[in-house]
Amino acid sequence: MTTLYQQRLDRYTTAMRNGKPDRVPIRPFAAEVTAVYAGMTCQDVTQDYNLAFEALLKCCKDFDWDATPANMVYVWSGVVQATATKYYALPGVQIPPTTAFQYIEPPEDEAYMCEDEYDALIADPTGFLANRWLPRVTHTVKAPGEANTFDNNMTLLTGMAAMKNYFNAYGPHCARMQTEAQTPGAICGILKAPFDILADKLRGYKALCMDMYTRPEKVVAACEALAPHLLYMAKRTSDPSKTLPVGLWLHRGCVPFVSPPQFEKFFWPTLKYIIEELWKDGIQTLFYAEGNWNPNLKHTKQLPEKSIVYHVDRGDIFEVHREVGEKFCISGGVPNDLLAFGTPDEVREHVRKVIDGIGRDGGYICDASAIMQDDTKIENLRAMGDAAREFGEY
Repeated sequence: MTTLYQQRLDRYTTAMRNGKPDRVPIRPFAAEVTAVYAGMTCQDVTQDYNLAFEALLKCCKDFDWDATPANMVYVWSGVVQATATKYYALPGVQIPPTTAFQYIEPPEDEAYMCEDEYDALIADPTGFLANRWLPRVTHTVKAPGEANTFDNNMTLLTGMAAMKNYFNAYGPHCARMQTEAQTPGAICGILKAPFDILADKLRGYKALCMDMYTRPEKVVAACEALAPHLLYMAKRTSDPSKTLPVGLWLHRGCVPFVSPPQFEKFFWPTLKYIIEELWKDGIQTLFYAEGNWNPNLKHTKQLPEKSIVYHVDRGDIFEVHREVGEKFCISGGVPNDLLAFGTPDEVREHVRKVIDGIGRDGGYICDASAIMQDDTKIENLRAMGDAAREFGEY
């Protein structure tokens, strides 16, 4: 069993460093589809992370994956409800139990950061988040100067306890992945682009689009102020052995959310800085390019060789390979709509096409284009892995 675990880990890490292992690794970012396979609902695995762990373990044992994240149903309702957070809709609470959790972006006039608060964020990002942002994103936390309440105190206490309980559960779960299923984890640590923090959690996308025209230098300065904090968090949560990459989910930098000139001015400089600083410490980044990032490939080329694993969602994976395949490992490229609505034969043929087109010299990891939720057909999930084993031998 130890040998099998090590074989899978070696296969995965060799590919991530753009090398040629014995065959193409299979590394599914499988979220609510694990619940479907285990006979559970989205509500089950969101409300009880232990059920999410069990569902993933069952998939690891049955599907012969080379690596996978410890839990892609990353929102646990216990933390959301203990902290009275506003920006998540939970299955079985605000939405049907068979629907994956949703992110609720606030209306422009109710953004969690006001348009005249850039200077406060730039001067002290941590203070801004604690004193202004936190009271706005919860139903019960009070801002400094407001009258304290029992609900405020209990939210802080139960929120901290829930968060500690949740993250402390991952160590034993990862140990079970290794000993019971001989499956390595796929990522370790968390990172977001500074621009995405502004768009996702502070100003909201629509308001930030206006800010890029009305106060562009403030947007740039805010990204620069956030970058050291995000770099620090990525380093502190990264794999101590520097074997696994830090996960980076890229949201608003793709076409058509921002134009190429906007990307070059607002999005790229601080993200490039963070990735390069991580690589100086030998920490690789999983560059999870959600949407179509092909128009930004000329910027991605600037990153140091092997510093990222480039994950392809809606971009042309063959163009990605032509442009950056000599520098970086590529993963993904199996469309989620194909996995949801296609047939096993169609999935098999697509995997063959991708491996023949970009994976023959190594440096490719088989996965869906994006995180697999409850609409992925189990027979197609199985077909993707079987095809990777069949066509991916070197």
